[in-house]
Amino acid sequence: MLKVENLQVSYGGIEALKGISFEVPTGKIVTLIGANGAGKTTTLRTISGLIKPKNGAITFEDVSIAGNDAAAIVGRGITLVPEGRRIFPDMTVLENLRIGAYLRKDKLDNDIERVYALFPRLKERSWQLGGTLSGGEQQMLAVGRALMANPKLLMMDEPSLGLAPIIVREIFDIIREVNKQGVTVLLIEQNANMALKTADYAYVMETGRITRSGSGNELLNDPTIKEAYLGTMNEEE
Repeated sequence: MLKVENLQVSYGGIEALKGISFEVPTGKIVTLIGANGAGKTTTLRTISGLIKPKNGAITFEDVSIAGNDAAAIVGRGITLVPEGRRIFPDMTVLENLRIGAYLRKDKLDNDIERVYALFPRLKERSWQLGGTLSGGEQQMLAVGRALMANPKLLMMDEPSLGLAPIIVREIFDIIREVNKQGVTVLLIEQNANMALKTADYAYVMETGRITRSGSGNELLNDPTIKEAYLGTMNEEE
């Protein structure tokens, strides 16, 4: 579905991405893992059209999208759940969901109910302001808002960041359920344990390069990966 080839991105002369290449097959969950500063967020922001690449190719369903603006990318079927949720705190849950469908001209009722089926707590709080929700509920709202665009590819930036372990498990259960419903997922996540257990395929990023790849299970059981990510690999589920 998505193919990234030799992607290079620079900030003021500093190379953030040094020619990375990877693929996301249709219907799969793919994760990028790595330490802070590895280039994971830059990768998603570049695919999303928020950053212009210096070099390289990005193709989605065999169409080049490198350099397209963010609205065009969403229109093609790619949405991003950003790090830190970025919901609109002074708007209600329902208003936040409707914002996610800003490019659509059709009726939204069925998709709103689909989001509420995934996140019953959002339905209970549909008229509550986003800023009054808990961190976990705000993350659910951010995912729900992204789903309102009817994406083919859902990209998620650190969905477990700052959440209690029980909420992290719930978020990853939802990621699996969204994928079962036919949405391809590209996930970046510092909780390597949860990410690798969830993903069909995984890539390891270090300082702007991809250094390892394999199935989630292969990397989960790789001694060098365990050593490098010991702090996250030993977290309880």
